[in-house]
Amino acid sequence: MELDFRKNPAILSNMVDVMADGVFTVDAKGHIVAWSTGAARITGYSSQDILGKSCHILEGQNCKGFRILTEFLDNPTPYPWGICNQECKVLGKDGRELYLFGNVSIIRDEQGQVGGAVGTFTDLTSFILNNQKIAVLEEQAKSRESFQQLIGKSPAMQEVFRRLRLAAQSDVTVLLTGESGTGKELAARAIHTLSDRNDKPFFAINCSAIPEALLESELFGHVKGAFTGAIRDKIGVFQAADGGTLFLDEIGDTSPLLQLKLLRVLQENEIRRVGDDRGMRVDVRLITATNRDLKALMAEGTVREDFYYRIHVFEITLPPLRARREDIPLLVHHFMAANSKTFGREIGDIAQDALQRLTDYNWPGNVRELKNAIEHAFVTVNGDCLTLWDLPSEVQSPPRSRSLKPLSTSTEHSLPPEEEARIAEALQQTKGNKTEAAKLLGVSRVTLWKKIKQLQTPPNA
Repeated sequence: MELDFRKNPAILSNMVDVMADGVFTVDAKGHIVAWSTGAARITGYSSQDILGKSCHILEGQNCKGFRILTEFLDNPTPYPWGICNQECKVLGKDGRELYLFGNVSIIRDEQGQVGGAVGTFTDLTSFILNNQKIAVLEEQAKSRESFQQLIGKSPAMQEVFRRLRLAAQSDVTVLLTGESGTGKELAARAIHTLSDRNDKPFFAINCSAIPEALLESELFGHVKGAFTGAIRDKIGVFQAADGGTLFLDEIGDTSPLLQLKLLRVLQENEIRRVGDDRGMRVDVRLITATNRDLKALMAEGTVREDFYYRIHVFEITLPPLRARREDIPLLVHHFMAANSKTFGREIGDIAQDALQRLTDYNWPGNVRELKNAIEHAFVTVNGDCLTLWDLPSEVQSPPRSRSLKPLSTSTEHSLPPEEEARIAEALQQTKGNKTEAAKLLGVSRVTLWKKIKQLQTPPNA
């Protein structure tokens, strides 16, 4: 077989068609006379659609398209070596804007007259759109104050923003950790908004707020007659969120049985409604969150090990407000602006002692508690400036909690005296609130309960 493309034009045609770039030729009037397979793939126009048509077919409103090509044919003189390189924006057959980089060279006859042109174009659409998205994200990061409704210029929050951007770039399962009120749902929404699923549904479910008996039906749905009261089929949130994102808060409060069913969804992308023996395929990105120590719960047997490692692919920890006090003034002014709109009254000033007290307060309820404190102040304020006395009483005279050395998580041996003392002090500081005491001591609530039971005289139990 003759492999010289000069003698066998079919070889040259095949070479052109295997190229990822688009290749085309036009006559002297700008009509398309050749159109490669790559050109058809990029634009959506087949050879039958476009041969014989003016290259202006690729133009749209406010879009020069290939007009530069006809200008080049009319006057190639300004271009060195008769070659034009140009970025352009055109319309594909489906109406999408395409960003291309084209190279065009004049074809001349033996007399030197312009007979047409041959060109190639590279599809830059994904590259350009990704750069545009990155530019938006960088602009948000430059402000160092806000990111998808999350507020903070502290290094801790800048690291959170960085990890949220990373999480949005793929479909990996994300685990958001942090105390209650730190903004875990906002973080989940940020991941969804920045991801390729942002035009699909986002659902948020608090697993601890729904009884276990109803939670399975809420998540997976049920068929008519599955249980008493199931008078009709019901779609679960997994099915409703198909193509989008499902955020499950307080995932540590689910039972091992429900964890097993969630694990099956993560592994097989399939759900089974309560009372139904048929599987149903779903495409859902799962984000989970907890304010508990899942490793401790795993050691205690209330969290399955295989489930933990499946949801713990990429962890993002939201810092407590007391660990980023430099963000408190930003948050205060943000909530003041929001409440000014809500209450219909402009209150843009806050007394220095009030702002200082807000900054010094320990915020066990984190950003959510601060938001509520500012809303409380808007109810009580008399004038156009928030004062110390407009704040909730517990904020006006905050307790000074001394930081405590974390406890060990072991509950197998008797407690050393220093741990007994730290438990007693934590319970005293939190007025007997074991959940808050566990946070101060850096252990789960269950671990603290077990340690308290080990004491001969349980303190304040």
